[in-house]
Amino acid sequence: MTAPILVVDDDPGVLEVVRFALEKAGFTVAEASDGREALERARALAPRLIVLDVNMPELSGTDVCRTLRAESDVPIVFLSSADDEIDRVLGLEMGGDDYITKPFSTRELVARVKAVLRRLERRAPAPTSTRVLEHGALRLDLDRCEAAWGEAKVVLTATELGLVRTLLGHPGRVYSRDELMRGAYDEFTVVSDRTIDSHIRRVRAKFADVGGEVVETVHGMGYRIAAAR
Repeated sequence: MTAPILVVDDDPGVLEVVRFALEKAGFTVAEASDGREALERARALAPRLIVLDVNMPELSGTDVCRTLRAESDVPIVFLSSADDEIDRVLGLEMGGDDYITKPFSTRELVARVKAVLRRLERRAPAPTSTRVLEHGALRLDLDRCEAAWGEAKVVLTATELGLVRTLLGHPGRVYSRDELMRGAYDEFTVVSDRTIDSHIRRVRAKFADVGGEVVETVHGMGYRIAAAR
């Protein structure tokens, strides 16, 4: 059986609406109504994706995300009533893959969920080949959905892996934020420059933790993969 999508919200009405929309789209859905239950169910069910409310009792959505990111790269789509760019950036910097504000269109929510899952499917193993990108100590195994710096593994989200894969496509080339957006997101998704910058900061921090440096800023132009080390 396909792993479910875990929907987490303390509002029963929101849970009902999201469950109905996702089940209508053909997904299996599990629910949690607070942060602690969300962690328990995520660990027990190993969901394929989590739709996670930001403001909840027990543990906030960002606290749940922070805890899960230490254990898993499960895709996370945040839901929040706050349409504040600071909150949006914070959620993405915690490791979220997308962010939707309430009230929201169920069609948009389903589309964004499908977009994140498509990014995962593009990383699925090819039947007859192994796809590995290497650049100095940096290694990206697209079939295994794994990144590494030397012998140290680095856990990346779907969006973060998409960004690094795009940069590795042409080492030395400078990519604009728009080009990185198209490489990491599906075409209908619109994200701000600060969103891309937030993902880049997370990628840098994760590799820095194991002594790596993978992304170089070219001021006024964009980003490129750092020189091989």
